[in-house]
Amino acid sequence: MTAFRKCHFFLVVVSLLSFTTNQARLTLNPSSSQLFEGESVSLSCEEENSSAGWTLRRNTSRDTRAECGVDWGISTGSFCNLSVTVSWDSGVYWCESREGSTSNRITITVTDGAVILQSPVLPVMEGHDVSLHCQTKSPPSKLPADFYKDGSLIRSEPTGHMTIHHVTKSDEGLYKCHISSHGESPPSWIYITEIPTTTTQPISADTNLYTPTPPAPTSFHLVFRLVLHLVVFCPYLISTVLMVSLYRHRPTGNELPVSMVMTSPTMSEWGLDDDYDDVTTEHHF
Repeated sequence: MTAFRKCHFFLVVVSLLSFTTNQARLTLNPSSSQLFEGESVSLSCEEENSSAGWTLRRNTSRDTRAECGVDWGISTGSFCNLSVTVSWDSGVYWCESREGSTSNRITITVTDGAVILQSPVLPVMEGHDVSLHCQTKSPPSKLPADFYKDGSLIRSEPTGHMTIHHVTKSDEGLYKCHISSHGESPPSWIYITEIPTTTTQPISADTNLYTPTPPAPTSFHLVFRLVLHLVVFCPYLISTVLMVSLYRHRPTGNELPVSMVMTSPTMSEWGLDDDYDDVTTEHHF
């Protein structure tokens, strides 16, 4: 039974690793971290293979882990729609599977003010450009705006539009904007994702050639290796246990299964006839 329990344990580990490889990605339309009250928004759990089995949840000032279609919004398959947003819809949103896996998290701010900052709702990769728009509620217009990062003024733009070129990790922070005679937007955090670094090793000092370091194994490769070990190890373990069990239950005792009688060899077996006569040698003097 020990062998079967070990194999069952390996199967459980494989299934858990498989769940981690099927991560969902939460997207937002329109893709803006700030909204005016009364605007509509649609959220979606996107998965590489299928969107089934994922639930949209949120944490706000009024609820915790609230489920779309039950506590808020209208659920349609992998989509969740908010037709008319209000200020208490501000909060953190994410996708969650039945097994407990979670997607990326998105922070949405719904304001009843007159100014919002339109900024990326998803993390931005290093080296890309980031566009920021300072917008009034009605009517939307291109007015001069001041942009701030972590409370400090970055620059003033005459059209309310600012672009940060080739962002780095140092550009990550809390941004907001201000339009004179209209007001200030709520702050929003902009996330910057670092580019993965790879090291190289020289092959030959003479040729000056280099080879990249092999990448770290992915979850898929780990699962494949675990399954391979499972297929090879389990039959071997089970057969070993069976052999040990048969050995323990073998017949015991001092009696031999086949009786062996030791007989002394006969005269014929030594090559002598039964009518063998003694031979007397006479000596004549």
